[in-house]
Amino acid sequence: MTDDRLRTLRTDYEAAGIDPADLLEDPFEQFQTWFDDALRGGLPEPHAMVLATVGPDGAPSARAVLLRELDPRGFVFFTNYHSQKGTHLASNPRAAGCFLWLPLHRQVRVEGRVEPISPEESDAYFATRPRESQIGAHASPQSEIIPDRGWLEDRVIELSARFGTDDIPRPPHWGGYRLLPDRIEFWQGRPNRLHDRVLFDRQGTEWTSRRLAP
Repeated sequence: MTDDRLRTLRTDYEAAGIDPADLLEDPFEQFQTWFDDALRGGLPEPHAMVLATVGPDGAPSARAVLLRELDPRGFVFFTNYHSQKGTHLASNPRAAGCFLWLPLHRQVRVEGRVEPISPEESDAYFATRPRESQIGAHASPQSEIIPDRGWLEDRVIELSARFGTDDIPRPPHWGGYRLLPDRIEFWQGRPNRLHDRVLFDRQGTEWTSRRLAP
C-alpha cells in the first residue's frame, strides 16, 4: 500500500466518525467488522495486540502478542506460561489489550479477566504451528536470561535431533490464554483531536454502550 493510499484511507475514516447508534450491539461483532477492514486494507500485522499486565510488585509491563482466535468469550493469544506475562497473570489474572490500526486511525482497547484456555484447545493450535516454531517453543526459556544466541541455537539443534521426524508434542509450559473483556472501547480518529470514542461495558451478560470525551 502506498503512502498516498494510506493518507487517503486515514482522511476518509477521520471524516466518517462513529456514534454509539452506528455500531453493532455486540462489541465482538463490531470488533470483527473493524478487524476485517484492517485485513482488507492490507495493514501490516492487524493481529498485533499490545498486552499490558501487572506483576506482584504492582509494576506494569507491556508487549505485543498476536491475536490467534476471537469468539464470543474473548481474545485468545499464546505464550510460555513461565514468561513474564505468564507469571504476571498467575498472580494477577487481569490484563488490558490495545489494537492500533494507525492507517485507519482506529484503536480498539479491551480490559478484563484472563484465564488459560483448555489443554485440548492449546494442543489443537500447537499442532497447526510450523515445525520450526514447535521446536522453538521447547527450546526457549522465555523471559529468562541466557548466555548468548549460540546457546539457544544449540538447544534447537539438540531438540531437532531428539524429535527427529516424530510428531512434536506441545510442551506443558506453553499454551493459550483468553482475555475475557468487561470493557471494549472503539476509538476513531477525527480532526482537531476531537476523536470519537464509544465504550461498551458488560453488565452481567448484557453490553451497554456510551460515548466518551476524546
